[in-house]
Amino acid sequence: MKLTLNKKTIILSSLVLFFIFISLLFVHNNFNLYKQPIVEITQAIPKDKKESIGLANNEGTISHQRLVGKIKNGPYKDAIILLENTYSSSGAYDHKYQVGDQLFITIQNDKGIELTGNIDYPKRDTFVVVTAWLFMIIVFLIGKKSGLFSIISLIINIFILLFALNRYTELEGASLLLICSGLVVFFTVTSLLLVSGNNEKTYAAILATIIGTFSALLIAYVVMKITAERGLRYEEMAFVTRSPQKIFLASILIGSLGAVMDIAITITSSLYELYDKNNFISLKDLKESGTQIGKDIMGSMTNVLFFAYISGSIPMLLLYLKNGAPLSYALSMNLSLELTRALVGGIGIVLTIPISIYTTTYFIHKRRLSK
Repeated sequence: MKLTLNKKTIILSSLVLFFIFISLLFVHNNFNLYKQPIVEITQAIPKDKKESIGLANNEGTISHQRLVGKIKNGPYKDAIILLENTYSSSGAYDHKYQVGDQLFITIQNDKGIELTGNIDYPKRDTFVVVTAWLFMIIVFLIGKKSGLFSIISLIINIFILLFALNRYTELEGASLLLICSGLVVFFTVTSLLLVSGNNEKTYAAILATIIGTFSALLIAYVVMKITAERGLRYEEMAFVTRSPQKIFLASILIGSLGAVMDIAITITSSLYELYDKNNFISLKDLKESGTQIGKDIMGSMTNVLFFAYISGSIPMLLLYLKNGAPLSYALSMNLSLELTRALVGGIGIVLTIPISIYTTTYFIHKRRLSK
């Protein structure tokens, strides 16, 4: 038996390593899949460097480099192009490039002997694939079969979300909030069915998740209407061509779903486990146990939401403070939307605890009556 298990493990590990190698090789050479020209840097020549002083008298350096690259795709494939790059010591909005880096560019001049162009941004898909493989391996090693179904569910949800957002951008009259509402139902049903199976416990968790998520959205909408959205700074959505309020509400809906679903399945699974261990346990005891479990996980899950939302704003917040912006202004410009998302998610977590408890006990009560 041990020999068989070891043999299966070796075969499975070899297949995973093979697929990792193939996927990395593919994304490192998938230039023809992109319409925009991609350049691989062959020479990076440093030029001048000078000191700079910002508005808040903060010192830094501005450096220039000349890059020589080989175009990897498109009509100018294999041609040599010259690029100029300027980068700062802070590296907030720019990068220092080196030989071997792959960059997306825009060709500016194709007249004469030498091609010239502008750098748009680095090609990072190789790093994305490496991170994705690390994530999937860790989830599978810890979760085994459940981990595998979680990965499958995540992949399905990502593709469905990208497809829905792409359709939204193509349809002028489409409502993003309505699309995201449908996505929430779809994500909840598919994720919980794949991970927890087709059973009564899953149905209870699905119902609790949907009620909790939409209840939090309704509260957020009512509060925004009552307060006339005072304190919300939509400046970070300056380039959005559609209503920032509706897009913000849609982001709240999708953002709250993960935490609410986690709370719902945790409480539901715990109460069903207690019932399976003791079929004669009273509904009152189940509710008290569910309430205690909810209290234990409520604080930690709220903190998870808070840190998840705030972490993305830390670089911009530091940049504002480094350039002498008042603390209140920096916080309002960078954290107003993120804090609101975290608060609404926290409301969803708190609401989902009693919703999950009463939904689960209702299903358990029905099971008892049917016996």
